[in-house]
This record gives sequence, C-alpha cells and structure tokens, in this order.
Amino acid sequence: MSYMRGDLLTKTRKLVKGLAKPAPTWLKAMEEAPPVTFPRVDGKIKKIEMPEDVYVKKFFKKHPDSLYHDAIKISGFDPPPARVFAWRVLELKEQGVSEDYAMAVADFEYRKEKKAKKKAYKELKEIARSEGKEPPPDPYPSAIKEIQAEEKKYVLDRFYNPKVIEIANKMKEERDMLLQDRAASGRW
Repeated sequence: MSYMRGDLLTKTRKLVKGLAKPAPTWLKAMEEAPPVTFPRVDGKIKKIEMPEDVYVKKFFKKHPDSLYHDAIKISGFDPPPARVFAWRVLELKEQGVSEDYAMAVADFEYRKEKKAKKKAYKELKEIARSEGKEPPPDPYPSAIKEIQAEEKKYVLDRFYNPKVIEIANKMKEERDMLLQDRAASGRW
C-alpha cells in the first residue's frame, strides 16, 4: 500500500494489539519471516557521472567550437568526438602514460581525423565537379548549418506565401496608423 507510512506488518500488529482487528492467519508466519525492507529514497536523484566526463569537459574547453559543429546524432551509431577523445585519454592512461601526454596525443588524433575528413570531402567535391555533377552534400556539416537548412524554407516562405505577405501588409498598415496617430497627437 503505497499511500501508507510504514509497512503492512507493523500496521497490522498495532491494529491487532489495540483489539481493533482480529489477528489474521498470515500474521504469525509473517512475524517469523518478515519481508525485506528497502531503504527509502531521499527524493534527490544522483547525477550519473562517467569516468570520461572530466576529459569531455576539458575537450570542450579546448575546442569550444566543437560543441556546435560536431552535433550529437541521437539516432546515429557514431559517438561524439568529445567522447572518443575522452575514451582515448583513458585508454592511454591505463597504459601508464601521464595525463598531459595522453591528452596531447588524443588531441593530435582528433585534429588529424578532422583534417582527414575535410580533405576527403574536398576531394569528393573536386571529383564531382570534374565529372560535371553537383557536389555531394557535406557528410560532416556543422549543426548550425543543418538548422539553417531546415529553417530556409520558412525564411523564403515569408517572401512568396500570399498569406504571410497579407499578414505583413496588415502589420505595416497598423504601424503606419499608429505613427500617424502619434504625429497627430504630438506625442512623437
């Protein structure tokens, strides 16, 4: 009974002792082998911390632009670069390397991988242009550019959608009327 304080055994014991209720048949067996009691929760949920979280924070301090450019794909299988960096640092530390050296090696590998990705995309674009095709979409676009691409249709919509144009014209007329009223009353 989740709405009651205390457990069923102590409540029943008190009721039987106070002669408010006859002793149930299960009471004697339950007193001999009482149920397991679990500790109560304080109501505070502890934050889950992984061993690599320290290095993830250090990564973002060193590469703040990565927060926006290396988007976390929730439906993707590839871990974000910050986690890969942190895992590599932990792996090197397990091998007995100092923390500073491990971070330097992991940072070098991150930069090398990023350059390789950019170079591969650049070569793909050159190949597509030489064949006369449209260049492929960037496989590693920044999160900001992805959001802008999603919003582009709505931005263009305000120039060509007749309903939006009508609303904008009404707003302009209202503003002009308000300015005329202010000028007429002298409260400019």
